Amino acid sequence: MDYGKMLSDSFGYAKDAVWGKWVRWILLVISTIIFPLIMGYVVRIYSGAKPAPDVGNWVRTFIDGLKLFIIGIIYSIPVFIVALIFGVPAAMVSDPMVAIGTIGIGLLVMFIVGILVTLFSIIGIVRFARKNSMGQAFAFGAILQHIRKIGWGSYILALIILWVVALVFGFIAGLLAMIPFIGWLILLFLYPVWIIFVARYVALIYESAPEPA
Repeated sequence: MDYGKMLSDSFGYAKDAVWGKWVRWILLVISTIIFPLIMGYVVRIYSGAKPAPDVGNWVRTFIDGLKLFIIGIIYSIPVFIVALIFGVPAAMVSDPMVAIGTIGIGLLVMFIVGILVTLFSIIGIVRFARKNSMGQAFAFGAILQHIRKIGWGSYILALIILWVVALVFGFIAGLLAMIPFIGWLILLFLYPVWIIFVARYVALIYESAPEPA
């Protein structure tokens, strides 16, 4: 997996999606505010569209965005369950040390479960986009098979690199937010570019291995 090439491809993809295409950029900003629309647009990127698709077909885009949102909620259920399992007993005990210990263990379990959910959900949502089926987002056997073809180490390293890039973007966004009067407007226009970058990068991770039958 050529991580540098994936980053440059994703950056070029995101830049070409908006630079010089001001109407599309403004529509993407509006879609970011009406979040199911930007999520539906992301589904089209996950599906392998290249170059970045035009905005439009709003009803279909909105529905696809809602489907992606629902898939995300379903994937978050295990983390929520772990939070309840450890959070409720911690709230009921009178000994503060026991409560702190229970919360600490719960946070550790939530962290582990959250990582596993993330690893499976990323490939799952791309499968949903490529197969046009919500059920494929939870085809865990096929998801596991695809991750193995990518390679666990390569897959995790690709996500760590994305996380580092996200930290850099977050730092820059924080600096821009401090610009009086126009900082928020700059960020509003940058968010769609960032979202497109991430979506393309995830699609490239998926495409780094042959798709399971």
